[in-house]
Amino acid sequence: MSLQNKVVLITGGGSGIGANTAQAFIQVGAKVVINGRRQDSLKSTAANIDPTGKNITWVAGDIGKAEVRQEIVDTAIASFGGVDILFNNAGIFEPQAFLDHTESDLEDYLNLLRGYFFLTQKAIAQMQKQDSGAVINTGSMWSSHAIAATPCSGSSTAKGAVHALTRNLAIEFAPDKIRVNAIAPAVVETPLFDSLLTPEQLASFNSFHPLGRNGQTKDITEAVLFLADSDRSGWITGVVLPVDGGVTAGRN
Repeated sequence: MSLQNKVVLITGGGSGIGANTAQAFIQVGAKVVINGRRQDSLKSTAANIDPTGKNITWVAGDIGKAEVRQEIVDTAIASFGGVDILFNNAGIFEPQAFLDHTESDLEDYLNLLRGYFFLTQKAIAQMQKQDSGAVINTGSMWSSHAIAATPCSGSSTAKGAVHALTRNLAIEFAPDKIRVNAIAPAVVETPLFDSLLTPEQLASFNSFHPLGRNGQTKDITEAVLFLADSDRSGWITGVVLPVDGGVTAGRN
């Protein structure tokens, strides 16, 4: 792997996919900065992953705010010497009928999009100084494959923009050897669903996926490590990779 000593920024890093991915990056020798809104969760996750604190640190705050984005990048540079990989993973999701959406609902999704957009801007500016880099964005299966049972126009609008941003940045920064890709998950069992579904309701989605089960955090982590590793995916950029148990392959 080409991830040894790489400096990785992970938003939404306090739990679920972000925490699992942070642990995996540490295990292959990378240095990690995790971000999220909850300081207690970040602190606990960092301590569990690396009790020494030598290879991981954290920045609490909303990436929709400019000062938080700046602090994330500044912390990576001060603690580990640069920025090599950005995993835009922070997320919110709630199926909701279009006619029930409010301006506040939509603003939450657009605030997250704003965070992805401008944190990526700051990270890429540093990657240019280092002559290489990789960005992995979290998109959504729902943005390319609407499901009647789970209407989510607000989330899908913002994640569709993430897909478009991914392709545009891939072309713009290919000359700088900065690769930009995205993943598009279906239902992945993470704390994101804790307030939305009972365990029984979540389990009912297993059959929704042609492969017969919901996604697990490890499924996403493996895809992210692949896209981050230039030895394994160095000729891949501008891709929105479905990691969805086969949902978008066709009607199940």
